[in-house]
Amino acid sequence: MEGIVASPVDDMAQLARQIKQWGQELGFQQLGITGTDLSVAETHLQAWLAQGFHGEMAYMQRHGTKRSRPNELHAGTIRIISVRMDYLPEPSAGMQQTLDAPTAAYISRYALGRDYHKLMRNRLQKLVDKIQAAATALGPSDRVMRAFVDSAPVLEKAIAEQAGLGWIGKHSNLINRKAGSWFFLGEIYTYLPLPTDTPATSHCGACTACLDICPTQAIVAPYQVDARRCVSYLTIELHGAIPEKLRPLIGNRIYGCDDCQLVCPWNRFARITDEKDFHPRHRLDTQQLLAVFAWDEQTFLKNTEGSAIRRIGYERWLRNIAVALGNAPVSAAVIGALTAKSGHASELVREHVRWALGRQLGTR
Repeated sequence: MEGIVASPVDDMAQLARQIKQWGQELGFQQLGITGTDLSVAETHLQAWLAQGFHGEMAYMQRHGTKRSRPNELHAGTIRIISVRMDYLPEPSAGMQQTLDAPTAAYISRYALGRDYHKLMRNRLQKLVDKIQAAATALGPSDRVMRAFVDSAPVLEKAIAEQAGLGWIGKHSNLINRKAGSWFFLGEIYTYLPLPTDTPATSHCGACTACLDICPTQAIVAPYQVDARRCVSYLTIELHGAIPEKLRPLIGNRIYGCDDCQLVCPWNRFARITDEKDFHPRHRLDTQQLLAVFAWDEQTFLKNTEGSAIRRIGYERWLRNIAVALGNAPVSAAVIGALTAKSGHASELVREHVRWALGRQLGTR
């Protein structure tokens, strides 16, 4: 009726619906909204840190409570918009085939294509701009919103769970009943009093598939991951030598690990991504260990341009492949390739090559 002005609650509810529509138009498969109370997750995080499960990831505790108290990270935050973007590039059978081929180089499927950080951040910023314009129309404000994609101390999985995107599984990844777990997460911290969504509930039940399959038994208990044993930590986060006792367990995984997701029964609902930037580049999904071990640094940089893989650098790339070659079937070709790198300038590389040669020659 003429002269009647919609209440702020109605305005925010309408805006929330519009935000979700914009999110889908920008390529996000799901969007949810939650408040900022992460006290339960904070308690879990502090207990995890107290046990030293974060290893050398000092950044996990460097920011104190900013990670679990959003208003401390970005003043004025009262709501968080959480988004999901699927990235699965191939059916599970293809992944298993690579894992079962000991001379093949297995790379975690999230890293086969373009680095998701930039892609998602750009999309999220477009969403922020749309929201900011709509919010300004509702009433002028000098406050700003911030978008995050694994770029700041944010408890993204706990936030996503509260926003209804899925539940944190026993392997500590987020699981969605209709989409599995092959997806990235991003957040927008906002001052807008948007209506919140219903938190997700757990549906892991009595299943222990992820605990049973973990090659290094890094999932020490349901919902408890000791990163110091995790293949993803060992091949990506760890800067020094990989502990010798864990090297044989890494198999042919040279960058990350997907085993716990691969075996999760909920991933039967996962769909192959339509996002072309997440599809494999430079045949990274079908490379052989000997081929990638032969790359010089320039080739490594060229073939990992725009990829998350580049973050580990050439030295750790060779370290990881040397371990995988040590786990490969004994062959003259492998011994020859390792011997050729035995005089490498990096002691880190040389030490792992010596170990691998020992495995190939039967002296370790």
